[in-house]
Amino acid sequence: MLFGPAWRMPDMPLSLPPLDLDRAFVREAIGKLKREAARSADTHLLRLELPAYPGIGFYFKDEAAHPTGSLKHRLARSLFLYALCNGRLRSDQAVVDASSGSTAISEAWFARLLGLEFIAVMPACTAPGKIRDVQALGGRCDLVDDPAQVHARAAWHAEQGACHLDQFGLAERATDWRGNNNIAESILAQMADEPDPVPAWIVCGVGTGGTSATIGRYLRYRQLSTQLCVAEPTGSAFARGWAGRDTTAVADAVTLIEGIGRPKVEPCFLFEVVDAVVEVPDAQSIAAAWELETLFGHRYGGSSGTNLVACLRLATAMRARGAGGSIVSLLCDRGARYDQTLFDPAWLAGHGIDLEKERLAIRRAIGTGAC
Repeated sequence: MLFGPAWRMPDMPLSLPPLDLDRAFVREAIGKLKREAARSADTHLLRLELPAYPGIGFYFKDEAAHPTGSLKHRLARSLFLYALCNGRLRSDQAVVDASSGSTAISEAWFARLLGLEFIAVMPACTAPGKIRDVQALGGRCDLVDDPAQVHARAAWHAEQGACHLDQFGLAERATDWRGNNNIAESILAQMADEPDPVPAWIVCGVGTGGTSATIGRYLRYRQLSTQLCVAEPTGSAFARGWAGRDTTAVADAVTLIEGIGRPKVEPCFLFEVVDAVVEVPDAQSIAAAWELETLFGHRYGGSSGTNLVACLRLATAMRARGAGGSIVSLLCDRGARYDQTLFDPAWLAGHGIDLEKERLAIRRAIGTGAC
């Protein structure tokens, strides 16, 4: 017998907790996120033919095509799901995160979808277009003069009762790196019928560290020979710390490229899954971002330019040793967000960027392979 012959009902009835009405909100919210994922499940993978690099195919995944205009759309969805499924987000809470722009825009969009208040803690120097985009989606921008204080300010909002999505602390665990249409799975599925379906390299930048962690883990999970290259602004913390796996490394230079080139090593950076790091001077990244419009007919941000330069350097090294194959990278966000910064000649001149000189060098690298 299950309870034995002497078992009987206790005199005191079991006291059940009250019905958790917030579970209904969680179920509804997760349903909305799942339906949104089905509607915007993928982005285009664009092939680029460069005769100067025979036998090497270039592919760029256009993450700017997401509804919120950047690759952070996937991350924002994952962060909301993570908060909901871990019981951290209630229907009566505001949502907060620290961001230099693109993540905040995506999070504001999802907060509006779920009917939640959103606060973006942003450096005051963030591109004005990004601030406007957050506000247009109903978000509130808490601008901080010292970029090093954005994490502390977001934590303060959490102490007041907001749900801290914490992209810098949770990005690598919030995303399902084994599949579920993450960016690595999407790339490899789209490459399946290409001449070199298993890329020699995948190139990405590092902001939170979530994208590189997801790609690096997935490549190992799939038992592929593809190597992961991180493209970073010269002097970034990740570039400084990578060789010695130094999690205490800090940047020795300030970058003009938003979203990457962190001043310190963030908790989500996984050094071990990165096979190479290419450092790119800001001037080259900006010139390459301008050149992307010539190549694809659309403007993309500075981190996309950083990726392009890294791809060209990898291709040059492959060609030198007689190797072929495919290189895949990301077009990270829309260039319109930088109309008043990276795409403003007066702003560039004020920061000492000789755009024409750098663009000629990029065109030479693209056209002749002299990189």
